[in-house]
Amino acid sequence: MGRQYTGSAGKITNCQIGVFGAYVSERGHAFIDRALYLPKDWTSKPERMKRAHVPDDVVFATKPALASKMIERCLDAGVPFRWVAADSVYGMGDVERTLRRAGIGYVLGVKGNHWFGSWATEPLITGEAKNIAAGLPGQAWRRLSAGHGAKGEQLYDWAYLPLADLDAEAFDCPIAGPWTRGLLIRRNIADGGLAYFTTWCPKETTTQELVNVEATRWRLEEGFETAKNEFGLDHNETRSWHGWHRHVSLVMLAYAVMVSVRYQANSLKPKKTPYRTRQSLSAGPFRKSGASS
Repeated sequence: MGRQYTGSAGKITNCQIGVFGAYVSERGHAFIDRALYLPKDWTSKPERMKRAHVPDDVVFATKPALASKMIERCLDAGVPFRWVAADSVYGMGDVERTLRRAGIGYVLGVKGNHWFGSWATEPLITGEAKNIAAGLPGQAWRRLSAGHGAKGEQLYDWAYLPLADLDAEAFDCPIAGPWTRGLLIRRNIADGGLAYFTTWCPKETTTQELVNVEATRWRLEEGFETAKNEFGLDHNETRSWHGWHRHVSLVMLAYAVMVSVRYQANSLKPKKTPYRTRQSLSAGPFRKSGASS
């Protein structure tokens, strides 16, 4: 759609950018929604929008705003989910407000300069995430597994800091009880690199559960890789609103079918061959040996 920054390339280039939502469970993961991001350079030019057949009611929306609408569509459709994980593009504002009002927990990435503050904690915690992390004592860190990846078990050091407890009634949450706002920090064992996450969860949620939620975001990255390599997600040169949505939707459908078939195939138990049938496949001394055992 034009020259813009894309995280996959790590630079400004001529590209189309979409916001995607994926559903992750023990049975697999697949994309369930998508939205085309249009920069202001597009939405501010009605003639350009018309030539690309963009609907008249489409206006500029940030990526977090698109993600927030996506979450609302899932809620309206009755999609059952308790958590949302996302990278630092979505770690504040629209997405947080939508999830809190819906009573959905989250682990959302934020940058190192994101400001955090606590109340009613001893000691009080305040400052940028990177500075808070730098001042943590050694005992604040726990080595936990974020699941298994292509290279084996994914171990990192984690620190979780509860910052404040709020009762559900204070923010019109449909799920009663106290909820905790917190800061989760991940440290790479090899190079000490840090990643930061703002969290929202029912009180007494364990650090391991938050780690498990954050790890689901990697399933989305796996999904992108497979969708591109196997189904041609990025192999299109569409120049219209309808063309982009049709291509992407078809890829999403193909991916979902693959996941469903894979789950069913892996769930099937291999049929046991009757013992006599196994004997009949042998010959000569092997049959005699089998009969005497």
